[in-house]
This record gives sequence, C-alpha cells and structure tokens, in this order.
Amino acid sequence: MMEVEVHITWEEIKKEPEKPFNKEKTFPLLLCVFTTSNISHHGMDTFSCRNVQSSELQSYTCLNPTLKELTSLVKEVYPGARKGT
Repeated sequence: MMEVEVHITWEEIKKEPEKPFNKEKTFPLLLCVFTTSNISHHGMDTFSCRNVQSSELQSYTCLNPTLKELTSLVKEVYPGARKGT
C-alpha cells in the first residue's frame, strides 16, 4: 500500500480561484471523505462495499471545489477537525 503525505500552507487555503467559475451550471460531483481521529488509516476493505461508514462524509460539490470550501464542510460536520494537528 502506498502512503501519501500532503503539506498545505495557509496561503494555499486562502487563495481564491484564478478565474471565475459558475458552480450553478456545472454538474455536481459526489465527494466521499473518510475521517479518523486516531493515527491509524482506513483499510482497503472499508472502500469495497458502498455502505456508508460512520466516518464517511458524502457531499455533492462542484467539479473544482477550493480547499477552503472542503475544509469548511468537514469542520461543519466533524467538530474534531477544528482542533488541528
């Protein structure tokens, strides 16, 4: 299994999109976000069946949501995400 680590700065989060985008005229995308409050990662079997997991957030969004929009959504649903690392 490959492990990916992503580092994002506050400047990238606050940055606005480069050109205007009409989110009302674009088809939505079902985005599934899996959260965890401990160090362990989800196993691949978590994703094999389409039963919604307790740690899964499903949201319809535009095809190119900003990182700021995504983090705001996760923070609304999972209060533990507001604490930071």
